[in-house]
Amino acid sequence: MSGPGLAVRGSVVVVTGGGSGIGAALARRFAAEGARVVVNDLDAAAGKAVAAGIGAPAAPGLPGAVAVPGDVTDEGEVRRLVDLTRERFGGLDLFCANAGVSPPRGTGDAGWEQAWRVNVMAHVYAARALLPGWLAEGKGRLLVTASAAGLLTLLGGPAYSVTKHGAVAFAEWLRVTYAHRGIVVQALCPQGVRTPMLTGARPFLDRTAISPERVADSVLEAMTDDRFLVLPHPEVAGYYAHRAAGPDRWLRGMNRMQRESADPLPEPDLL
Repeated sequence: MSGPGLAVRGSVVVVTGGGSGIGAALARRFAAEGARVVVNDLDAAAGKAVAAGIGAPAAPGLPGAVAVPGDVTDEGEVRRLVDLTRERFGGLDLFCANAGVSPPRGTGDAGWEQAWRVNVMAHVYAARALLPGWLAEGKGRLLVTASAAGLLTLLGGPAYSVTKHGAVAFAEWLRVTYAHRGIVVQALCPQGVRTPMLTGARPFLDRTAISPERVADSVLEAMTDDRFLVLPHPEVAGYYAHRAAGPDRWLRGMNRMQRESADPLPEPDLL
């Protein structure tokens, strides 16, 4: 990489949660642009299917994909993923920490723990595994898939909202800490995306939902100028500015949306 932006052709890319949704779209798009892609997913069969659909690299240095299953909430498995990628391809240019989860309402502490481990700690484990090599090389790129909920909030989704705020905060901390060492960190923050996770989401998200392929387009565009916030829904930038400029007014507006929602309030013990 020389100057801002990632030269995708010939790069080595890891995508976690790559067996479906945004992750699968990213894997396919990076491969189509000439990258060698490692598809990681907890669902080994799903990850293998995506990689097989792309096709294996015909020779070293050529585009294609391989599947490496694993659990991003297990630090040892994340280190194994990074090490295997480096051993197989001789480097690792971009790590898309894309795996995420939205626990169903009423799952209590188990749901909070799952959200914390997948939506926050998986990014911490990735950074721990990646940074030593990247700092030695003076380059590297981490894409954290967060959510517009991590910049704003999501009605009815406390664990998801809180942990996605955590994901954005961690990405921001990494950016300010290591930018001068050649490490580019970006936070992907879409609103509704037509994936299984959208099922049962708030109607306003469904109305403005976009395809995973549109999200991948936005990511590729953001790679050209290294912007921190990757916003497939451009209107989120305005919402975010509005929230920052007048937090009390913003909160009143969100509370009004909650009151007008047909969704019942969760009982405190079901949060």
